[in-house]
Amino acid sequence: MSKNKPGSAVVVGVGARKGLGAALCRRFGGEGLHVFAAGRSQDKLDLVVEEIMDAGGWATAVVADASSEDDVKSLFSRVASDGPVLEVAAYNAGNNRWAPLLDTDAGLFEDLWRVCCLGGFLVGREAARRMVKKGRGSILFTGATASLRGRPPFAAFASAKAGLRILVQAMAREFGPQGLHVAHVVIDGVIDGDVIRRRMPDYAESKGADGLLDVDAIAEEFWKLHCQHPTTWTQELDLRPFKEAF
Repeated sequence: MSKNKPGSAVVVGVGARKGLGAALCRRFGGEGLHVFAAGRSQDKLDLVVEEIMDAGGWATAVVADASSEDDVKSLFSRVASDGPVLEVAAYNAGNNRWAPLLDTDAGLFEDLWRVCCLGGFLVGREAARRMVKKGRGSILFTGATASLRGRPPFAAFASAKAGLRILVQAMAREFGPQGLHVAHVVIDGVIDGDVIRRRMPDYAESKGADGLLDVDAIAEEFWKLHCQHPTTWTQELDLRPFKEAF
């Protein structure tokens, strides 16, 4: 790997090509960063990597379970061995479920927590371990409306996302003085991607023009956070369509 490349970016939680994880990969790759795209589906990762490479960038697909400590450690070890210095890490993994509380068993509750919260801890910790050595870098996390408000039928999901939000606050306070920008991005609305278009096409259409969050517009805001001057760091940013009530 050439040492003159500007750095590496890790994006955990990469799925469909029209999804936020893929959009983050494209945005970081467009800046010349070597992108390590991590997710559970090799086929989906390969499509994202191919798109970045075809555009003249550098990218590597890594199949990993964000809730597995061994997988996360292996991911960051690979970044250290195969890529230039780590500049930015984004945690985008999530697994929202529609589950009334009385229908939520312990296994579902734990699964949501492991992906939404534990995975964020593992990725944040491993990224910070590498970034503190050079005193710079950005660690960015995707939040949701549920990060701020617990409502049925999303009690389990909300508890996990709220836990992630508090984790990010603690990380920002611990690592900010050491030169690391740790930020949480609340996505307060529905992302216009393959998931909503496939699962709830009528609902997506009902939102009308600009009623859903554009994935590339969200990715641009993540990039802006990474580029912020250290005297004006944002710790939490909330994004929503202009039509969205809040």
